[in-house]
Amino acid sequence: LLYTIKFEVVWYMNLFSKALLGIFTMGASQVTAATALPGRSNPLQGISEVHAVNGKRMFPPFPEGTISAMFGMGCFWGVERKFWGIKGVYSTHVGYAGGFTPNPTYEETCTQATGHAEVVRVIYHPDQVDYDALLKVFWENHDPTTKDRQGNDSGPVYRSAIYCSSPDQLELAKKSAQIYQEDLKSASRGEITTEIKLDAVFYYAEDYHQQYLHKNPGGYCSMRGTGVKCSM
Repeated sequence: LLYTIKFEVVWYMNLFSKALLGIFTMGASQVTAATALPGRSNPLQGISEVHAVNGKRMFPPFPEGTISAMFGMGCFWGVERKFWGIKGVYSTHVGYAGGFTPNPTYEETCTQATGHAEVVRVIYHPDQVDYDALLKVFWENHDPTTKDRQGNDSGPVYRSAIYCSSPDQLELAKKSAQIYQEDLKSASRGEITTEIKLDAVFYYAEDYHQQYLHKNPGGYCSMRGTGVKCSM
């Protein structure tokens, strides 16, 4: 209980501090490689090598034939829980991607000066679950029409994003966005703002963020979909 309270308090303090500083007004596009925080050359330490939910590997090498997918859907605590129980998903990891700062900390990422988004990396067996199924989970479980915001979480770090590990994934992701945009249009919803790009580098978040809602079942979760089903 004390563990949960500690990090819930840290999260709300970060949120309050960012609001006071007006950091929410700075878009990720304003951060460049030249202006981003310098970060560090070495990865963050102290991250468990074992997934807290399924006991699988948290670091490469992963089983032969598995593929990586990466999604940004707001606060990564709830997002990871959406994926770790899917049949065919080998392992999930929360982290930072899409920006410039190498090996950032949570505190650095919260300043919006790294250019990164909070993301979940999904390692999956494509013969057991296909990428389209993961995309459907992505679209239906957050609001891709709210730019740089999911629920109470505001700022570019919470942007909607799909970071692809291959040209095939990129093509499928873009196609799925077109399909879901039509679904949203039929429901009188807005335009998709999701960032879709190839080969974003993934940086692991600190250990206490990994599988957070398994360790803290009553912890904060901002997951809110649009209520519109994806017809893909």
